[in-house]
Amino acid sequence: MTEGLGTLLRKLRDKAGLTQEQVAERSGVSVRTIRRLEKGGSTNHRMDTVNLLADALGVEGADRLLLAATLTSSSTASHDVGADNGLSPGHDLGVSAPAPVRPPAPEPAPAPPAGPPVHPTLADAAHELATEIRRRWRREEAQRRVHDPFPLPVRWKPAPAALTDRAENIQRLGPGGTAREVDLDGDLRSTAEVYLKIPSGRLVILGRAGSGKSILIIRLVLDLLETQAPHRRVPVIFSIGSWDPSTTALRDWLIGRLLRDHPHLARRSSGGATLAAALVDADLILPVLDGFDEIAEGLRHEALDALNATSSPLVLTSRRDEYAEAVSAAHAPLVWAGGIELTDLTLEDLADYLPRTTRPVPTSGAIPAHDTGAPGSPWDAVITELRTGQGSEHINLAAVLTTPLMVILARTLYSETPDRDPAELLDATRFPSVKSLDEHLLAGFVPAVYRRRAPEQDADGRQPKAPYADPARAERWLGHLAHHLVRLDRERQDLAWWQLGDSLSRSTRTMVFALATAVSITLIDWVVGLLLTPLSVGELLLRGGLMGPAAGLCFGAVYAMADRSGGAAAFEPARVRLTLRPAHDGLGRRPLRTFTFRAGQGLIGGTVLGVGCACALTLQRALVSGTALTDPHVVEATFINMLVLGLIFGSAGCLVFGLMAALEAPVDVTAAATPVSLLASNRTTAGRQFLILALAFTVAIAFGGHLIVHLLRGALGPLNWGVGENLFMGAAGGLGGAASYVLTFTAWGQWIVLARVWLPLTGRLPWNPAAFLDDAYHRGVLRQTGAVYQFRHVRLQHHLGHTFRGRHRDFAPATFTPPPTGAP
Repeated sequence: MTEGLGTLLRKLRDKAGLTQEQVAERSGVSVRTIRRLEKGGSTNHRMDTVNLLADALGVEGADRLLLAATLTSSSTASHDVGADNGLSPGHDLGVSAPAPVRPPAPEPAPAPPAGPPVHPTLADAAHELATEIRRRWRREEAQRRVHDPFPLPVRWKPAPAALTDRAENIQRLGPGGTAREVDLDGDLRSTAEVYLKIPSGRLVILGRAGSGKSILIIRLVLDLLETQAPHRRVPVIFSIGSWDPSTTALRDWLIGRLLRDHPHLARRSSGGATLAAALVDADLILPVLDGFDEIAEGLRHEALDALNATSSPLVLTSRRDEYAEAVSAAHAPLVWAGGIELTDLTLEDLADYLPRTTRPVPTSGAIPAHDTGAPGSPWDAVITELRTGQGSEHINLAAVLTTPLMVILARTLYSETPDRDPAELLDATRFPSVKSLDEHLLAGFVPAVYRRRAPEQDADGRQPKAPYADPARAERWLGHLAHHLVRLDRERQDLAWWQLGDSLSRSTRTMVFALATAVSITLIDWVVGLLLTPLSVGELLLRGGLMGPAAGLCFGAVYAMADRSGGAAAFEPARVRLTLRPAHDGLGRRPLRTFTFRAGQGLIGGTVLGVGCACALTLQRALVSGTALTDPHVVEATFINMLVLGLIFGSAGCLVFGLMAALEAPVDVTAAATPVSLLASNRTTAGRQFLILALAFTVAIAFGGHLIVHLLRGALGPLNWGVGENLFMGAAGGLGGAASYVLTFTAWGQWIVLARVWLPLTGRLPWNPAAFLDDAYHRGVLRQTGAVYQFRHVRLQHHLGHTFRGRHRDFAPATFTPPPTGAP
């Protein structure tokens, strides 16, 4: 049935009107795998992989049933062949184990009949968001190999009464009401069922570090999306550790995160607000707030107070001790919220799970026909020792292996690494304490995944060389990234590609951008001068050598002001695309302040650039003619040039940036914001910005300059603005200004200058950071949360950052001045 599967997949892709590259971007499956499946070059189909392709193609109904039937037949044939040969499926960090074929999943129902009617635009937006979230977290669950070989048993019990509200309040009873008993015990198979038992819809999930809270909320989101529940809210996971409740309201923070991770929600609703804001205000979002304990310690009680000021349903996860401290400081738990607390894994759980993670691979020849028994596992002896031993080494190891995080680290280090025996974990001399075992497992994880990897075969069946396979270099780069997240005595978790340059001080960034713009304008000035001016080579070299640094200083000064006033938020990725077609939301609905702000930006930046060019021209002419800079005629000519060029460049910038705002349109609904796709879309937007800015600046400077000179000639006296100078200033200013703007004031330009050039030059990152981050994600070191990466667990992040700082004592973290109290 392999040929039938390949033919069916091609037909479904053609029906969806997508290329293999587009399907790969939507599904997270490599183009090589898609090509191999469609050509019939694979006989061992991973069901989760094909399910991801079906989700990306939007396959539902009869087509999905047909695909399921074809898969079942094909998988049965492949399984029979594998059983005869004793083969086991691959289990690298990027691929989950085979899972049962899912039947056609019901479409998420963001707007059931309960509650007031929802505007059709919002209902459609909620439906699109639910579909995207379901696809994203299915892919992430497969990437984390939750089902390989089966999910670790995440179980819980009711949280202590002191950390939850009264039962009458949780059940939202009126005066005199009698609360009924609600059983909140459960495991990973009953997440939605337990949540829906809580009438208030507010739930606190407590657990130790690594106890499985993240896996639990992923399963909760997926179950809620696939359950015909009487709610109409779309569950969305937010990493709440970066929220500062003292400066940002919860509503505004949620809207900002929705816009970052789902750029298409920047479209305008009928009321003029963004769809993200409209969805939040219409109570169509169920916030799943992950990592309350990661909020800065002094802000947790404020965060709890802010959450208590709301009444909408939400889910909150936290470590128990940090949440208990916040409850004590706020004098109240999360109001109306029930609570559950995750329990530890047992020895029986380990005995069921760890031996099945070791899969024998035949080394040579066929397996004897009489060998049908299950092979032994190195973990069997360790489990036996833990059951029977009474020594400190047994107690320590048993205590370490009570959380899913440590079990996964132990599995990676011993089950999936050749020639490693887990019995060494029982060495009391080497590991005398629980902490030493923890550090050993954390320290061994990155080297293990970078030494051992089973990459996919290419079309010719060859094993390609894995990139970034040097464990020492990879650990150093990851350590820099973990260290980079240290800010203001608190640690961020979101690893965003557009913020990698923040590890440099503001002065260093300003210097780098001044240098980059100086070089680009100098080169452009030389090239344009050779084509459009009769200047000698010496004069041309001098002019470009002066014009470039002058413009670079101007752009550096403007960048420093923008960075100091707006911070990192001033250079976030664009949530729009540029198009010559009018936007669906219409220009009339675009806020007037957007045009005013853009025009002001262009006016200020253009004026500063014109003043700088005037100074460079004065210096050039003084050096060529030998005239002193203090000569009254030179000073007068300089001020006149500053006025004229400031007006020319300033008015051109004002007009051009207004044009840019008019050409902006919301991103496509299908543009899900993964780090890779967001980088690609911003590269495209930056390219279009350069083309439009270069052309518009050239025309505006050339024609606007001619008009302004003509108008000012009577008041300022004779002004030399010939045709050659006109064209030269227009072309050089247009190309140079556009290139400098894109490199300095766009997220993609800053990524190129800082992350692709400066940080690799200083040895802190590889030359292709995007490929390195994506590779680390597929190895399981990083995870994706919307448009950003995060380390697999905050404990791994802490370990890598601490190790990096210990090896680089002279590498101090970047420091930032905290904003004034109450400042936005």
